[in-house]
Amino acid sequence: MNVLTLIFALPILLYSAILHEIAHGLVADRLGDPTARLSGRLTLNPIKHIDPFMTILLPLLLIVTGSPIIFGGAKPVPIDPFNLKDGKKDIALVALAGPLTNILLATVCALLYHGLNIVFAGNGITSLILIFLQVAVMINLYLAIFNLLPIPPLDGSKVFALVLPDELATAYLSIGTIGIIILFLLLSFPIAGFSLPDFMQNMFLILSHFLGM
Repeated sequence: MNVLTLIFALPILLYSAILHEIAHGLVADRLGDPTARLSGRLTLNPIKHIDPFMTILLPLLLIVTGSPIIFGGAKPVPIDPFNLKDGKKDIALVALAGPLTNILLATVCALLYHGLNIVFAGNGITSLILIFLQVAVMINLYLAIFNLLPIPPLDGSKVFALVLPDELATAYLSIGTIGIIILFLLLSFPIAGFSLPDFMQNMFLILSHFLGM
């Protein structure tokens, strides 16, 4: 990763993660839970969203280790599931809002990239904008892919819980701490021939090809 890409990547990652969390809070608010709004989390102020591990340490760790995948996250917005109108279904909708926001951001940036590339190809300042948009597509796709993994406490686990019986879903979602350990191990080492970074890279290639990137 070159210096210019890194300079672009850090603010893009920060605000992509913030918009991801704001989307959770907005959908929860629409479905009856105002907790995120009342907590002042529906804001673009980064101070309200910074998580020491997900926002700072994890991206730095990936950069220092030379990982081809750079991603992270913001502090999760507070959600009170007892305020939601339709239990597991609404929890799944709130969870999906974040990754879908990242996919939407990636799609918009890809469309802007193609439009600018056609109209202004070769201009100096436009080249910088094109690199910025490429990085924005990459980061938002990785954020979406990562968060859709069905491992608690990621968003994908709440979507997967929708198809489980209530008792099993509750037990499954309660293993958040163990899930973080599993995530760390999967990100660090291939397990039984499965490499999570390789899986994410393959999913990224599929989605980026679909966007023409």
